[in-house]
Amino acid sequence: MPNRKFSRYAMFGLLYFTQGTVLGYFTALNALYLLDHGLTMTDVGIFATIALIPFVIKIFLGMLSDRVNLLGLGYRRPYILLGLLIQIGCLIAVPFIDPATQYWLFVALAFTLQLGMALYDTCTDGLALDTTPKAEEGTIQGFMVGGRALGAVLTSAAVGLLAQDVGWSSVFWLLAVLTLPPVPFVLRIREAERPVERAFDWGAFRAFRQTEVVALGGLGFLFFLIIAGANQNVNPFLEDAFAIDLRMAGFFTTVWGVGVILGSALGSGLINRLGKPGAVRVSLGLSLLAILALAFITSPALAWPLVALFGLAYGAYQTLYFALAMHYTDPRIAASMYSILMAVTNVAQGAGMALSGVMADRIGFRWAFAILALLNILALPLLPLIFKPRAHVYAS
Repeated sequence: MPNRKFSRYAMFGLLYFTQGTVLGYFTALNALYLLDHGLTMTDVGIFATIALIPFVIKIFLGMLSDRVNLLGLGYRRPYILLGLLIQIGCLIAVPFIDPATQYWLFVALAFTLQLGMALYDTCTDGLALDTTPKAEEGTIQGFMVGGRALGAVLTSAAVGLLAQDVGWSSVFWLLAVLTLPPVPFVLRIREAERPVERAFDWGAFRAFRQTEVVALGGLGFLFFLIIAGANQNVNPFLEDAFAIDLRMAGFFTTVWGVGVILGSALGSGLINRLGKPGAVRVSLGLSLLAILALAFITSPALAWPLVALFGLAYGAYQTLYFALAMHYTDPRIAASMYSILMAVTNVAQGAGMALSGVMADRIGFRWAFAILALLNILALPLLPLIFKPRAHVYAS
């Protein structure tokens, strides 16, 4: 039994690790890759927004997974495998498309890659919600958030070195190889029959009429608009201000990723120590401070600790929102409801990236960081609505 439990944790961790490897690229190098091909930060923001659309519409993927046992192979496993295969195929194809001369084809390929990722991401969340006892929810979230951050940490420096010294093709093909590790674990899954009380029920969507669920969506939108917008601008800002190269950009993303790992542990610890309301308030303050501090980076030496501090705030925000989303998810529509709450965050990321890209071009990186930091204040009126005493909890 311990080995089976470890194998299960490892599978969830590796599925999110695989996401993290691609995240490491998008965080460290995607903006620089597009800029290197003659595009602008506005183009980068538009590209990022379109590429994130699959994560916005993944509610339909969640509903498909909740309702359809694909070819009798399961509600989750076959979809996870299909998503991983799509990601591998797209990563192999990326080097053959020039974003400068084939911009919209490049966008379409990125859209397809993200569609594959959204599919296995949604079904991984659904599998976790289907199979995780309440006492283990924190542990599973730790493996997921930590696994994704670890993927970003381990690959961001490597892809920076490869892009600088070998070439861009090697970056994408490495990411394709790093999509493979979770496959053997997923193939070993044997999904149990779904109990009657967890059967799909359209009536469960009435949960979205509840004030606390609506307010939670608003909180997630703000959280992810802020951190995604700020995150996109970090390396382009450092390149513009201090002429860092691709290798250095990868190292800065590694430092950021270490901060995210520590932030995921911090978020979990804050919940245990202060409760969810107190943890959110502390994280709001940390985010405001960390993003505002980015605007005052005056040297590469000062950038190291401040980028790590931003990573800490990023990890805490993610862990807290994911824990709150699990808290409110109805098991009858597990993947659907959770994917809606996640889709809100992906709309926010797209909006944040587009907003931060335009602000960087129009008013400069420093003012963009300052404005994003102050947006944290808008979350305060939502907290009493989310944490009112009569809030209903679905998680079992």
